Amino acid sequence: MFSSVVQAVFSHAETQKDKICLADEKGQVTYGEYKTLILNIAAELRSLGIKKDDKVVIEASQTVDFLACALAVQLIGGIFVPVERNCAWDKTLRIAETAEAALVLHLKDQESGEIKHLTLASLVSVAKENANTVSYEFSDKDTVCELLFSTGTTGKEKGIVITNGNNIALAENVMYGVEMKEDNVEMIPSPLNHSHGLRRYYANMVKGATVVLATGVMNVVGFFGLMDKYGVNSMDLVPTALTVLLKLSKGKFADYKDIMRYIQFGSAPLSDGDKEAVRTLLPHTHLYNFYGSTESGCICIYDFNDGKDKPKCIGKPTHNARIIIVDEEHNEIEATESNTGLLASFGGMNMKGYWKDDEETAKVMFDGGIYSNDESYFDEDGDIILLGRKGDVINVGGNKVSPDEIEDVVKKLEGVEDCGCIGIPDALKGNTPKLFVQMKKGCSFDSVAVRNHIAAALEPYKVPSVIVEIDSIPRSFNGKLLRRSLRNI
Repeated sequence: MFSSVVQAVFSHAETQKDKICLADEKGQVTYGEYKTLILNIAAELRSLGIKKDDKVVIEASQTVDFLACALAVQLIGGIFVPVERNCAWDKTLRIAETAEAALVLHLKDQESGEIKHLTLASLVSVAKENANTVSYEFSDKDTVCELLFSTGTTGKEKGIVITNGNNIALAENVMYGVEMKEDNVEMIPSPLNHSHGLRRYYANMVKGATVVLATGVMNVVGFFGLMDKYGVNSMDLVPTALTVLLKLSKGKFADYKDIMRYIQFGSAPLSDGDKEAVRTLLPHTHLYNFYGSTESGCICIYDFNDGKDKPKCIGKPTHNARIIIVDEEHNEIEATESNTGLLASFGGMNMKGYWKDDEETAKVMFDGGIYSNDESYFDEDGDIILLGRKGDVINVGGNKVSPDEIEDVVKKLEGVEDCGCIGIPDALKGNTPKLFVQMKKGCSFDSVAVRNHIAAALEPYKVPSVIVEIDSIPRSFNGKLLRRSLRNI
């Protein structure tokens, strides 16, 4: 197997040089053309003084050029550090300083900053014009190739150190999980500074398949135009993107019911309503949900088409992952519904650690494993049931309640746009659920109706003691509910 993603791309460039490798909204490249572009950019980076172990910060875009720059950095032994598109220049400089970067590549001209910087477009233009190539030797699997910084929305930003071997193991988890074929043509609209989109791209590159890049999903005409042009037969989405597509496309998905092999999801839970809508429009399409984190990657997969459709199920471990459930002292336990524990993962996909932060690394890594705060257990089928983050699961008189379960029920109530549930102290029960409800425009809020709806579907101890209306439920860019924000209300 390959030691790095760039080695995989170069290998496929020898065996299938004329196959389309990548396409974006401006054009396409074959595997042979992509290899040449990477070599041209790598030569230009070398001329700028970039060498082994140098960090290069690159502002992300859904383009062939961005991804070629990333692999060019890795080809010469450098470390790729992505930041989000339109990242504030001050934040970009802060990340560059923290990473001790040698170069910043951004999308728009910037006039300040002590760190060497230039636009990505100018670098690529000069690289193509000069058409130089560079001598190279593929790095081994233990070489650090990537530094992914958290968004900082929940606290201190942390740099997650990723090796070539991590990315290959992650790619295999995706490839085997979705049963990817060589003729796969996958649409990826997810931002490529984020591990979610990047790792789906890597999987297709290792497999020798084709990736089509879209800048989000709001331009529905353009989105489906790309699908038709390149014969897209699979897709990667975050749940919020699916919600938008379903609303704007007005049933267009049904045109692909005999074409679409799978849609893979991640980053946040998929709503029951969207799940059923896709099943109706695409009855032959597999819906895969990946569970993981930037630190551990795609470690569990659940196929919503298994016929069981278990609530809170994240499925079974992926190809390179071993999952155990542990207590707070990291001891493995026989976890059941009445004896839950915390999920821990082992395997080649686990990060090397946090950038220059041994203290934070030690909080989550132990003996090669990554220990999460996700409260879980194995059911009778060997599937993993995820109740939620340790601090989010509500202990009501000894009964552990998943706030997601309450939210899923409430979202089915007519007139409800969104909702969020947290635990609050209760003198008799210890804790009790509190529910925040966002109503659709023009719909009135009725706490009694909401409470009765929940009571008809769930056990009495799961019915929130407090139900209030809120203007907007706080969520991150990829749809994750920000419970910390709810607790501060």
